[in-house]
Amino acid sequence: MRPGAVASLVSACVLGLLGAAPPRGPLPLPERLADTGGGTQLIIAQAPDTGATTGTVTWWDRRGGTWVRAGSAPARFGAKGLVEGAARTQGTDTTPTGLYDLPFGFGTKAAPGGTRVPYRAVRESSWWCEDNASSSYNRWTDPLPRDCRGSESEHLSAYAGQYAYALVVGFNYHRPVRGRGAGIFLHVNGRGATAGCVSVPEADMRRILRWVVPRRAPHIVLGTSGGATGISRY
Repeated sequence: MRPGAVASLVSACVLGLLGAAPPRGPLPLPERLADTGGGTQLIIAQAPDTGATTGTVTWWDRRGGTWVRAGSAPARFGAKGLVEGAARTQGTDTTPTGLYDLPFGFGTKAAPGGTRVPYRAVRESSWWCEDNASSSYNRWTDPLPRDCRGSESEHLSAYAGQYAYALVVGFNYHRPVRGRGAGIFLHVNGRGATAGCVSVPEADMRRILRWVVPRRAPHIVLGTSGGATGISRY
């Protein structure tokens, strides 16, 4: 989602959008959500409201029936804030709220030691196709297919800093809807807000990659603490 294309801050996460239940005392944040994806690992990217471009990312383990926070980091969201995922339009610089899986990781740098999630090395020939007319819409391609215009896509190696380390967010990924958006990632901070992704400092992105365990079905929630938007899943 062209991380260098905007100049504000970035981040993604929504609690109320998940139909969060009213807090009952000091419940862990994941316990207030209507859905956490069914796994035992969860990342929550939370902004204070839909117009915000900064917030926090926290990541959680479920142990013995209880969610325990494993880490946290400052986060950046889309330059135009956040919008409900199912209603999002491509090219609006908004972060799509909702609950999503994390298909794989990638980076211009080698995977941090201990990384267990599938991890792809970014090469000069690596692209993320964002061309609505292409059969490879919202897919990693290496090299760029003939039916995918480079002018409508993202040359991953061009963002060596932001994509030093990244996780693909499963927004519009499994059953892509043309025009809804492509290339939503959790990645390393750039100079400011993102074009729709969520970003964190590089050291924290490394920590997250080492923490994710695929067999524990990790998911990510993007939303706001105010809960002004609805929820979409995958």
